[in-house]
Amino acid sequence: MTHNRVIRPDIFTHIPQLVAGISTRHGGVSSQAYQSLNLGIHTDDDPLAIEANLKLFCADLGIAPEALARSYQVHGSAIWHARIPGYETGFDAVLASEQGIFAGVGIADCCPILLADPVRQTAAAIHAGWKGTVAQIVSKTASALIAQGSNPADMLAYIGPCISLAHFEVGDEVAVQFELKEKRGARWHVDLKATNAAQLQALGITQIEISDYCTVANNDVFYSHRKEKGITGRMLAVVGFVRP
Repeated sequence: MTHNRVIRPDIFTHIPQLVAGISTRHGGVSSQAYQSLNLGIHTDDDPLAIEANLKLFCADLGIAPEALARSYQVHGSAIWHARIPGYETGFDAVLASEQGIFAGVGIADCCPILLADPVRQTAAAIHAGWKGTVAQIVSKTASALIAQGSNPADMLAYIGPCISLAHFEVGDEVAVQFELKEKRGARWHVDLKATNAAQLQALGITQIEISDYCTVANNDVFYSHRKEKGITGRMLAVVGFVRP
């Protein structure tokens, strides 16, 4: 693949008002472990470099950084119903109920899920590591959109680059909480993408695109917290509708 700053999900490309994308690690100004498009505010990277990277990424998406709604993520299942942009703490899902607000989540092995309802023009970005996946954060966020009036048949979902089944080795205490898993040698491996897809399908959401990329196997393109032993940058997954 070419080393662009943004990966744009195919499933959303026919909706002109929708902005959606996931950053790669390329095309930024950060150096060393954070090379080069680090968007993780809570990393030890130079804050000015992170700010410059965010401007570059948002420019590619055609939005202003000030229009983002993000949170410091805690591997929980709380949802921020963002009606104004900004930065909160304690939420792993951001629901953009208004046009002109763009929900964003940071990732570096955990699973990003972007949801969009083109009929109601609402969207959500979700950060689902194994804890959030077990806590059904994807199901809860999609259910929140449905409770607001979205029809599951209208909703589109993108499950983005994250650690894959082949590389996500876990202990017995984690594996016991997953149905979709495999025993490889003495160790369990769990499937974040398939588990979150199943949560969406259980709600009647069938228009789902699942990225083939693995943050570990494709570490040349994406940051991987596990492969890089915690000292690395973060990608950002963003979704929202522009104001007419």
